[in-house]
Amino acid sequence: MLAYPQIDPVALALGPLKIHWYGLMYLIGIGGAWWLLSRRLKAFDPTWSKEKLSDLVFWSALGVILGGRLGYVLFYDLAAYLNDPLLVLQVWKGGMSFHGGFIGVMLACWWFGKRNGKTFFQLMDYIAPVVPIGLGAGRIGNFINAELWGRATDLPWAMVLPAWSDAQQLARRPSQMYQFAMEGVLLFTILWLYTRKPRPTMAVSGMFALWYGIFRIVAEFVRVPDAQLGYLAFGWLTMGQLLSLPMVALGIFLIIHAYRRQAAQGVAG
Repeated sequence: MLAYPQIDPVALALGPLKIHWYGLMYLIGIGGAWWLLSRRLKAFDPTWSKEKLSDLVFWSALGVILGGRLGYVLFYDLAAYLNDPLLVLQVWKGGMSFHGGFIGVMLACWWFGKRNGKTFFQLMDYIAPVVPIGLGAGRIGNFINAELWGRATDLPWAMVLPAWSDAQQLARRPSQMYQFAMEGVLLFTILWLYTRKPRPTMAVSGMFALWYGIFRIVAEFVRVPDAQLGYLAFGWLTMGQLLSLPMVALGIFLIIHAYRRQAAQGVAG
């Protein structure tokens, strides 16, 4: 069994001001995304400045934060937030939904594209390869917060979380790091390599939706579901899996449609 690193969730305290690791992970994800997108900016649109890229990243990040928080409230714990609405503001305690953030990013890209002469999928295809940077950083934040535990196990890399997080004090899978590896490292590698060559519009977005959905469904099998929800059906189906299944279907549809449309345009030309 591995020892859980006792990391204070507060990275820096300056009097009453507390800077949490969870928030810093978002900044790392946003900054890393901007840097990688800037490396492909000229290939995306030679007329775009880095200032316009910064605007895109800002609005996308805002979509992630607002959508992620509202998504968690609606999908995972609506009753608690209706009982105490101020909990919505306590983002540093966790409680962000990827699927809500995904919807937020889509809305941001649709809005930004309308005002800057780009289609929805042009922007989604452009930013999709760097999203895993933020996902991976977020999972590290979950690990530091000792939240979103894995199921109990006797595997040699199991960890016992702090008592304030897990009163049962069971040896558990570090599922946050599983998700860091899949949703962060592996998904980034797949998308970055896939986009080294030009791809038909919608294909990159489809690849993101497909592989994220698969990785999330797999991860949920070793992760304890949110206590307030538990398993939704069959003794194993979780909310995360239920929300990810449409992503897999959508991803397959977008990839097939993208290549069929490209082939049809080639024949017509």
